[in-house]
Amino acid sequence: MSTERAPHYSGGMAGELAGGRVDSWIWAVRLAKTRSAASDACKGGHIRVNGVRAKPAQVVRAGDEVRYRHGGLERVVVVKRIIIKRVSATVAAECYIDNSPPPPPREETVAVAVRDRGAGRPTKRERRSIEKLLGRSTR
Repeated sequence: MSTERAPHYSGGMAGELAGGRVDSWIWAVRLAKTRSAASDACKGGHIRVNGVRAKPAQVVRAGDEVRYRHGGLERVVVVKRIIIKRVSATVAAECYIDNSPPPPPREETVAVAVRDRGAGRPTKRERRSIEKLLGRSTR
């Protein structure tokens, strides 16, 4: 009696039709630094799959849209291929299509009035000139 089993692989590339956990996939394609960070993002509601809030164990398949909010920015990616193990950045970039909006332009740094240490509180006149410099209204 011969029992042949399919070989068991602990990771690597999964088939095109197969799915994987969303937290594991986000970690594997390097959108999150650690798998626990990806899992926490799912629990916190920062990850949406096809517009629906995702739990860490939710299955993600090729063609799904994954939205990941992190650091004030939102990454919008479409899954091309499911991977289970973490791979290099170049291989990971081939596993999704990045549809993220461009980041907002950096604001120019505004000159800040420098006061000598120990000079005390600004006078009313100095405060008004500082607010004018910063572009704030006095009222």
